[in-house]
Amino acid sequence: MKFKKGDTVAVIAGKDLGTQGRILEVIPRKNKVIVEGVNRVTRHEKVTMDRRGQQTGGIAHKEAPINVSNIALVCGNDGPTRAGYRVEEGTGAKVRICKKCGGEI
Repeated sequence: MKFKKGDTVAVIAGKDLGTQGRILEVIPRKNKVIVEGVNRVTRHEKVTMDRRGQQTGGIAHKEAPINVSNIALVCGNDGPTRAGYRVEEGTGAKVRICKKCGGEI
């Protein structure tokens, strides 16, 4: 998977089209990622009593997973772009590069 935790991505399809955010979690087995501020859902949590006698629960908003086909990596120079790989000659390490400008991501 070409996406990593902490990458900045742009949504290219769906209800949050055009929104940018950081990746909070990557779920490679399901081919999904959780992006900060994107695909927010509402959860109605059960009201319970905690140890101090205060009620917890209510309506909570959180981010739901989004498919990786609906996001694009954001390059600092070019905006949304595709990612590629280049192998460094001296060390043999794989480095992600921007397909538009050729710079490292």
